[in-house]
Amino acid sequence: MGDPKKSRRKWQGPRHPWKQDNLKKELSILGKYGLRNKRELWIANSILKSYRKQASEILGLDEASRMEKEKSLIKKLVSLGLLQEDAVLDNILGLSVDDVLERRLQTMILKMKLANTPYQARQLITHGHIMIGGRRISSPGYIVRKDEEPKITCNLQLPAPQPAEERGA
Repeated sequence: MGDPKKSRRKWQGPRHPWKQDNLKKELSILGKYGLRNKRELWIANSILKSYRKQASEILGLDEASRMEKEKSLIKKLVSLGLLQEDAVLDNILGLSVDDVLERRLQTMILKMKLANTPYQARQLITHGHIMIGGRRISSPGYIVRKDEEPKITCNLQLPAPQPAEERGA
């Protein structure tokens, strides 16, 4: 079998982590989306950065290979729900971190009104009450694909109310 693959970091932190304007932006985003720490924000930044890098590399290719790779990248981002069907390569360069954070399972649960706050949505997910197509997802940072949106369900079972006699009242 061999040793397990050495895990690598999924994120790259900011170049200047102590700039005041960056700290304020990060703090407001953390509160808005209910992120646990800045690493989750940096992971979203890294995801966005990789898609932008792929788009800029495709722009530098010749016309024949460019069209094929452009279509596949746009198709992937459309299936993730980050772009519309009629998007072009320049739209990828116009994506923001908010677009990626809006596709997280935690944010989707909040949008579907299954939770009142982002922190409650996070709790429902980590406690195993959220399922996508019958499969339990326990990661709040899971990026929900467009075809998975209608399959999101909450299987939270509340206890039945007891009559007053049984409660001891």
